Amino acid sequence: MAMHRIVVDDFYDASFSLFAIHCRLEDYRLAYLLNQHLQIRLARKPQDLDYNYFAASYAIYEWEDCKLDATWNLVSNICKREENTLQSSGSLFENQKISTKTMHLIPELKNVDYLVKISDEHRSFNEKVILNKIQSIPQVITTYTVDLDKIKSKDHLIFN
Repeated sequence: MAMHRIVVDDFYDASFSLFAIHCRLEDYRLAYLLNQHLQIRLARKPQDLDYNYFAASYAIYEWEDCKLDATWNLVSNICKREENTLQSSGSLFENQKISTKTMHLIPELKNVDYLVKISDEHRSFNEKVILNKIQSIPQVITTYTVDLDKIKSKDHLIFN
């Protein structure tokens, strides 16, 4: 008797494009520059993305393009959090030090500062034109399209 196995990954169809941006700007400044250069209207969402029981929080901006039936998201890939660390020094007084812990929304992309996700089932936009416009921003170091097949943590890109 033949046995059939269904692999869930076969049904996954990415209906979005993902762009990586390297720059040292604050998130609000980058959103403003993207709005200017791409003629879009990104606005910060009321709540940030929270993962691992609020251990990490990522700024997120969104714009819904009703004409093209697309949703644009700008999300920070880096979360830096200060934590108190106790060190046993054998002295009478506690020696508390503050350390900075860095977490990434997409761990496979540790060097990426921001991600732009464009959800569009019809693919009614030109990726090359968008990349060129983002690259024309003087403060952006580089930008490129992310290969979604190489990302294991795709579930972190579900923002709804």
